[in-house]
This record gives sequence, structure tokens and C-alpha cells, in this order.
Amino acid sequence: MKRVGMGTAGLAVVALLAGYGAADVKLDPGLAAYKPVSGVSGNLSSIGSDTLNNVMTLWAETYNRFYPNVKIQIEGKGSSTAPPALIAGTAQLGPMSRPMKSSEIDAFEKKFGYKPTQIRTAVDALAVFVNKDNPVKCLSLKQVDGIFSRSRRFEGEDITRWSHLGLTGEWAARPVSLYGRNSASGTYGFFKEHALRNGDFKNSVKEQPGSAAVVQGVTVDRYGIGYSGIGYTTAGVRAVPLSGTEGGKCIEPSAENAYAGAYPLARFLYVYINRAPGKPVDPLVREFVKFVVSREGQEVVLKDGYFPITARIAREERAKVE
Repeated sequence: MKRVGMGTAGLAVVALLAGYGAADVKLDPGLAAYKPVSGVSGNLSSIGSDTLNNVMTLWAETYNRFYPNVKIQIEGKGSSTAPPALIAGTAQLGPMSRPMKSSEIDAFEKKFGYKPTQIRTAVDALAVFVNKDNPVKCLSLKQVDGIFSRSRRFEGEDITRWSHLGLTGEWAARPVSLYGRNSASGTYGFFKEHALRNGDFKNSVKEQPGSAAVVQGVTVDRYGIGYSGIGYTTAGVRAVPLSGTEGGKCIEPSAENAYAGAYPLARFLYVYINRAPGKPVDPLVREFVKFVVSREGQEVVLKDGYFPITARIAREERAKVE
């Protein structure tokens, strides 16, 4: 699978969400309601993305209202844990906040003789968070790279103090305190690829086990900055508008800007499954996917702070399990 190159992350989203822009986050009226079927019971296991951990839990709770005889277990330690779990058969659902790498797909195909099936489930604006009291107005990707990367492939300055970003007064001399994810995280991988041009993170980044921990770190650290999915926004932090180019327009991480491809760190959130070609999908998995891309499933996406997919994408994803 070809991964999206630097500068085209948002374009990959906009190409599939064309015509679906709105000032407010709303469900596409064309999304179909979920219709439960009989005879669905058993155990369902999900292993993968921490970014999707909350929404997976909410999906599971709502799915259980339709199917109370289904027991669902969810583990969210990072996107890189999803492919091995699918290969080993310890999970039927592999949520990921980035596309599978070619090496991961190859390992899956070596085991089964076919590729895993990718389901697009939601849209995210990967946010750069600062403490709610931080006055910084906007950051370019060049500045973000200078903050987080020791490689600085945007060829910008090494940013270590808030004065380097134009802040004055009490902020000027304060060191920029960095929070991020560990290498098992899909958010770590996506941010590294698209915000750092695959450069190396600084050793001073305080790696956190989950997105909530990143946001909590920035909440209690007045001089902190970190990155996480927009669904983890709290009152203690503020998502900084980003510009793709130096001196470019500052773009808020809103649904409208994610759909339009204007926000430079827009992305899809995925769930991968194991579907053998020509064979029916396990009813547990089939109905879970159909539910996720239904109106009710996308209402959960909204509730968790992410952005829903369109009815067209939902039909395309549903067809993958029918």
C-alpha cells in the first residue's frame, strides 16, 4: 500500500470528502441507519490504536445494545500492535490511526496469502496542543519541525525557548517542554512522517503511553506542547492553528478545514480486519463494521470529538464486508 507523501495528507482526505464541507460538524444526511440482524453472539477482540481507544469503547457500548450477547475486549497500546494481533489471530479488529506500512501488509500477506482489509471509520485533525494559557497564535510546519525534531528537515531553526516563537514577558526565557507518543503509536508515526518529514524526534520529548497522557502533560505543564488526535481536546489545552508553509494562512483543526484538505495534518482513522477473498465475513466482525459506518456509529464519532465520514465513504466501506 502506498502511503501518503509529505504535503498530501490533507489532499488524500479532501479527494474522498469532496463536497462535504460545513461550518458545524454534522452527520451526512445520507448515512443509513443501522439494521440489526439475528444470531450475533460471541467474543470480539480489538487490539491497536490508543487514539481510537475511547471511540472503540463507545462503539462497543452501543453495539452491545444491539447485541447484548457479544463480549467485546479492547486494548489500545498503539497502532503498531494491530497488525501482529491480526496475524496471530488474537484480535479480529485492528484499529489504527495511520495506514498499515508495506512491511506490515507483507507480513500479513505472507501468513494468509491475501492483504488485510482497511475500513475508514472517521476523520481526525491531528492537533498540536499548548497549555490553555499559552498565547502563541499560529505555528508553521517548519516551526513544528524545529520544535520537535533534531533533524530539522524543513531547514528551520532549532526552537528551544518560547522567545524563538515570538513570545515575550514571562514566556520569553522559558524552555519549550515537549510531550509526545512512543514509537508504537500510529500518531507518533503520522506526526513523524508529515510534520517532521521522517526526521528524528529530539531526545527531550517526554514520550507518553497514550494520547490522554500527552494532553494531561500539557495541561499541568504551563510551558508544554504536545500532539494528539483532536478527539482528546480538553479545557486545559488549546489546539494551535497550523500553516503548511512559512507565512501561510493559519488553519484551525476544524471539521470544515479537515474535510477541505486545508488543515495540513488531517487524516483518516482506520479499523483493519482479516477478510479472506470469496468467503463470508464472521458475523461479529461484519455487523460491527456495518454499525461503525452507519448513522448510529458516526454519531459516536461525533460524540468522541472526531469528524464523521460521508455517506459515500460509508457505502464503500460497508461493501467491503458484504
